[in-house]
Amino acid sequence: MVGRIGTAGMLVLALAACAGGGGGPAAPSSAAAAAQPSPAASAPTSQKPRAGEVERLLKAMSREEKVGQLFMPVVYGTAADTVSGENQARFGAQTPAKVVAKYHLGGVILFPANVKSTAQVVRLANGLQAAAKRVPLLIGTDQENGLVSRMSALMTDLPSADRIGATGDTEFSRAVARATGDELKALGVNLDFAPVADVNLNPRNPVIGRRAFGDDPAKVAKMVSAAVKGFGESGVASTAKHFPGHGDTATDSHTGLPVIKHTRAQWEKLDAPPFRAAIDAGVDAIMSAHIVMPKLDDSGDPATLSKPILTGLLRDKLGFKGVISTDALNMGGVRKKYGDGEVAVRAVLAGADLLLMPADFPKAYNAVLGAVKSGRISEARLDASVTRLLTLRKNRGFLTEAPKASAEQAAKVLRSAKHRKLAARAAG
Repeated sequence: MVGRIGTAGMLVLALAACAGGGGGPAAPSSAAAAAQPSPAASAPTSQKPRAGEVERLLKAMSREEKVGQLFMPVVYGTAADTVSGENQARFGAQTPAKVVAKYHLGGVILFPANVKSTAQVVRLANGLQAAAKRVPLLIGTDQENGLVSRMSALMTDLPSADRIGATGDTEFSRAVARATGDELKALGVNLDFAPVADVNLNPRNPVIGRRAFGDDPAKVAKMVSAAVKGFGESGVASTAKHFPGHGDTATDSHTGLPVIKHTRAQWEKLDAPPFRAAIDAGVDAIMSAHIVMPKLDDSGDPATLSKPILTGLLRDKLGFKGVISTDALNMGGVRKKYGDGEVAVRAVLAGADLLLMPADFPKAYNAVLGAVKSGRISEARLDASVTRLLTLRKNRGFLTEAPKASAEQAAKVLRSAKHRKLAARAAG
């Protein structure tokens, strides 16, 4: 769903975390070693965990902790100790900090309703990190700039992907991503669900449109590559989305299940180039799309639940060794055939590592835990995902010590004169 994110809480209904919106805080209701990603581009070098630190952490975790690491839900409140009936109803814990501790969460995603001021977001991020006892949290958001900008109340109004693409300047793409990452990092956010790697092939596309760098696969690939490098320079993890390509749809995957009838050859030519470029540039994560591509997998399942697509194409064909994230699991496109628990299990079996925003969190968590206990999801498969998630942290410099944001530093970085000048380039 495409939403204009302005004031906090206004557009947080059924907006999804990546295809434009979904379920933000105002919404009711052996294998491990082989799975390690290669270091992402421009990974920080200030903290270098000793060799074997990932393996030692993995070995120290209980099964429940490992399962918790796979999940990134929304939490409710503007402080880690905010008491919320929504948290109690959804998680059986009153505050964001207690939710993190109860489920050993791997991450939390922030939406406009979590945002009031720079100092407040810094306190929230630091408080959430303090609640994560063994492994620092992945604190994520959707800051694409333009239409999907969860932190727009605080951050520089940097140009959207289509405006960047129109300049044809890859260094501009890199600089905007670097500035975006610098501002997010100052707030305590260490994972951005950007850049969009979709090629906007269908002018009637209701969900991508201006969020894409353009309609030419080769040009989009160059812009995506540059953006990934810019995020890497900032130290914030980047996520290319939405694999295998959401650009040629006329259906919104928040409410329906789009079907794209590209042949394998068409996919290779039209959809794949930006994802290949992102991988070559060292992207930390790639997000799945809730779309059906019957020529790539004839099961009728969306890519998020498709082993031929996530494992066969993304892992084996394209050679991606990083984190695979689902699109938001509360979106209509992924909930058509299976219940909320089964969706989470099938996403893991398909190849996903990070389960984003399940509609019914306890049901999803318990279903994955039950599948591991029964052997449906093997211990090796679980360990492979946790290893990739830990390695992302290692590559970004916060495996052994949680990053701590500073309100004073954030005040200097956010909307700095340098970043405002950069924003003005596209307008001029």
